[in-house]
Amino acid sequence: MCQQTQVATVIPYFERWMRRFPDFRTLAAAPEPDVMSLWQGLGYYSRARNLHRAAQALAEAGAFPRDPAAIRALPGVGPYTAGAVAAFAYDAPVPLVDANIARVLARVFGVWEEIGGPGLKRVWQLAAALQPSRGGRAFNGGLMELGAVICAPRRPNCPACPVARHCMAAKAGLQETFPVKKARRKVVRIEERSALIVRAGKVLLEKQTGPRWKGLWKLPALETIPQSAPQLVIEYPFTHHKVRLSLYRRPPPRPPRSGCEWHPVAMIAHVPMAAGHRRALNQILNHERNKVPTD
Repeated sequence: MCQQTQVATVIPYFERWMRRFPDFRTLAAAPEPDVMSLWQGLGYYSRARNLHRAAQALAEAGAFPRDPAAIRALPGVGPYTAGAVAAFAYDAPVPLVDANIARVLARVFGVWEEIGGPGLKRVWQLAAALQPSRGGRAFNGGLMELGAVICAPRRPNCPACPVARHCMAAKAGLQETFPVKKARRKVVRIEERSALIVRAGKVLLEKQTGPRWKGLWKLPALETIPQSAPQLVIEYPFTHHKVRLSLYRRPPPRPPRSGCEWHPVAMIAHVPMAAGHRRALNQILNHERNKVPTD
């Protein structure tokens, strides 16, 4: 949950998750909609699907692996997660590179390559070469803490740094030049037009099957640009995109198109929905004092 999400945001989600799924066997047995419903709002939904698949693999195996390569083979587990679990759960002397460790090593060793490209490979090589023969938990935790507390992104506290005398960036006075990052990706703007279709206390939603929001429900997409004005327009971020969602009220279709289903408004909070579409729907429902018009 903490991957690409702030800890303060994660805490309430984590607490709800652990109450519902206290172990991997419980998670493995849960239906995917239940998993997605508890994850909604955290974004990057492939993480939830991979976690669900990993729990199923662990339930079948009967135990969590200790070997870093076996941990790495679990669905959705990359080199950082595999190294972190092996080091902190089992004290294995294996490398792991997060933003803090990457910053420390890039500065100390003067890694000029972009950290999003060749520089990251170099940092991983350094992290592996520096590993002690044992005590991976203390070593990697120390590197993380050094980056978080002293070797900060801005105005690092070099006088308090225990490795300052070895730091190439500090010697050159170029601390804030490292790590070298790629230029920011241009934000792509996306226009979405969706229908608000209600009938007898139910709202029509469309299940997503593509790579974005797979398995989540959204307000049905409009295939043509309406001539009328939208009832609501909101903007919400999505990874490197900024989406502008325009919502139009429409009469109920007979029958709904494939992939669409009616959901009781009273149960909407339990339906795994794309966050922007949930926000748009909630705004309209709240504005209307939770009274959904009938046809």
